[in-house]
Amino acid sequence: MASIYEQDLERNEANHAPLSPLGFIERTAEIYPQQLAVVHGDLRRTWGETYARCRQLASSLQRAGVGKNDTVAVMLPNTPPMVEAHFGVPMAGAVLNTLNTRLDPETIAFMLDHGEAKVLIVDPEFTGVVARALALRTRRQPLLVIQVEDALYGTAAEQVGSVDYESFVAAGDAQFAWQLPGSEWDAIALNYTSGTTGNPKGVVYHHRGAHINAVSNVLEWDMPKHAVYLWTLPMFHCNGWCFPWTVAARAGVNVCLRRIEAAAIFEAIRAHGVTHYCGAPIVHSLLVNAPEALKTGLPAGVKAMVAGAAPPASMIEGMEQLGFEITHVYGLTEIYGPATVCAKHAAWSALDIGERARLNARQGVRYHLQRDARVLDPETMEPVPHDGQTMGEIMFRGNITMKGYLKNPQATQEAFRGGWFHSGDLAVQHPDGYIQIKDRSKDIIISGGENISSIEVEDALYRHPAVLAAAVVAKPDPKWGETPCAFVEIKAGAEVTVEDIVAHCKQHLAGYKVPRAVVFGELPKTSTGKIQKFELRKKLTP
Repeated sequence: MASIYEQDLERNEANHAPLSPLGFIERTAEIYPQQLAVVHGDLRRTWGETYARCRQLASSLQRAGVGKNDTVAVMLPNTPPMVEAHFGVPMAGAVLNTLNTRLDPETIAFMLDHGEAKVLIVDPEFTGVVARALALRTRRQPLLVIQVEDALYGTAAEQVGSVDYESFVAAGDAQFAWQLPGSEWDAIALNYTSGTTGNPKGVVYHHRGAHINAVSNVLEWDMPKHAVYLWTLPMFHCNGWCFPWTVAARAGVNVCLRRIEAAAIFEAIRAHGVTHYCGAPIVHSLLVNAPEALKTGLPAGVKAMVAGAAPPASMIEGMEQLGFEITHVYGLTEIYGPATVCAKHAAWSALDIGERARLNARQGVRYHLQRDARVLDPETMEPVPHDGQTMGEIMFRGNITMKGYLKNPQATQEAFRGGWFHSGDLAVQHPDGYIQIKDRSKDIIISGGENISSIEVEDALYRHPAVLAAAVVAKPDPKWGETPCAFVEIKAGAEVTVEDIVAHCKQHLAGYKVPRAVVFGELPKTSTGKIQKFELRKKLTP
């Protein structure tokens, strides 16, 4: 017999709506239509205007034949069209695929084909690499290419788009009657991660997770209404950690930024009264180490979020001298960007800088709306003791976790083995419950916040005719955190220089993936011939 709480109490439109971040911009445009939403050079747009443009974009996409679960890829920097894409694309029922603007043509071509993109929106800065990517595509499905114009950049090197972005938007209906997704489980975004082997994996986000992580961002930062957010973090990276939707929820200001330069960042902070920004450690180090003349007249209390590597004492101290408040978060593409935070305690402020740095270096505790994050033994799936010493793997479960990997059921099943998402990061858990990474089980190099697959770099090295064996490991770097270091064993009788190896890699890899150091010599191997990377890492440890 049904419970009394199940009798005649049905879910309906009056008492239930699917969670989606699209509701944030609708509410903000209704309540604060005249509030500033977007700043880009001399351009200023309100939330009312931005919402209308997003609806026009959605309308034009539908008229172009884009419907539910179609992929719309974008190759855009942190500019107004990128903000609009985060709303206009899902308003059309489609899935937004933000392409990493630093990638090589071969990888972009793979992503366009694998994601089955029907539309590609391109900034003028990237028309050259996109033209080469389009020529490498193997999928025959027609692709509508829309080209953006931006006076802050100038003329595109090549024309790749058959349609102008502004004309495309202008042709749309500003009153377009978009609908919430039929299910909050519907896909909203596709983000590619480098992984450790083979081609990139397509991480699929759902509306529910995007909504919930956007709200969690507000809660972790106590983010007020009308916050002024500076786009130093690429919006192509985990959808900007969901902050395009967070800023809309708070009726904030998106201060766009094409270039990550200390002078431009400080100028924007002063000119617009920036209150919040995010970035990899290299961005914060760039500001801390900038000439003193650039640091004058900054507003107090700017909140900075850092992820990618633990902030060292020098960074924390430098941020404090700037008057900035730094928050350390941790996450992966598969969990919508950050999903743990090193939540601070008031008592920490009385500690010396070394102890504060030690505490803030930890990856912390789960986000407000993430169901769980803890360190488990990957074999038994039992929690490790909270002793700060016993190693296990960081695992997540809850709403801030991907749907899975696109067209890759085996990888999805493995990632969710035992009912948890396996991060691949090895860590300990302290008595206070705070997680701290100790090592990575994956051979991923995190350089300036970008993931580099060592195997991808090794594959490029092996394509050189003089290379007998190659191994790539992370080398500590004061600026980038880590950079690829290649250990190369040369074939007998062959002659090759470091410059030859670097030039070869540049032909096959994106610039940031090219090894910064090359070491020649015989590689240490096991009895079965497997290269011992741990021995190579020892050589790079001071």
